[in-house]
Amino acid sequence: MVARADAEPNDVRTRALAAATRLFAAQGFDGTTLQLIADEVGVSKPAVLHHFPSKEDLRRAVLDAILQHWQRVLPRLLLAASASEDRFDAVFGELHRFFASEPDRARLVARELFDRPGDVKKMLRGAVRPWLSAIAAYIKEGQAHGRHWEDVDPEAYVVHIMQLVVCATAAADVCRVAVDAAGGSRETRDRYDKELARIARASLFKPASPEGARRQERRETRTKAEKPR
Repeated sequence: MVARADAEPNDVRTRALAAATRLFAAQGFDGTTLQLIADEVGVSKPAVLHHFPSKEDLRRAVLDAILQHWQRVLPRLLLAASASEDRFDAVFGELHRFFASEPDRARLVARELFDRPGDVKKMLRGAVRPWLSAIAAYIKEGQAHGRHWEDVDPEAYVVHIMQLVVCATAAADVCRVAVDAAGGSRETRDRYDKELARIARASLFKPASPEGARRQERRETRTKAEKPR
């Protein structure tokens, strides 16, 4: 494969990351060669190796891109949302959007859980733990103010919801047909996604007061109006 003459270096790196994400998600790390990635990008294998000295370096770069997104976005979400309900909507909404917009990310993470559990444990203990702890701190604050169920284990809740979103998104194309035979329709996708959010919310928040219920209804109406068609 001959490198395209019009491929800029940074563009090759970006497209190699995207191609690796797709192929690692579909075929697994072991089932994907650097040549397959180069062919997907439309460049030579040495062109990919120029940016990533090995396939393992490319794998780490793909995972780092996912982690860096959360390290960049999460503090802003937590600071911008002043109320507990707003923080939930902001963080859960971004978590779902991030994976649902590119389901290969979710499939890749799911594969890593089973194929390389040792590496995932290191990631959870290191780069992931600080932002998991930050979200758990807001849950503890909500518990102290009576908004969240007292028996919720904050850290375990965050981990379970993260797994739920990743696995539900990774399997969505298959599992949505159990909701409705027309699994690819907009209505079915909305039902599937709405129930996912309801499960996450109901397992955390106590029943709202009348005023809280009205605020939630307004929030849902606003979210529905802003959702692209």
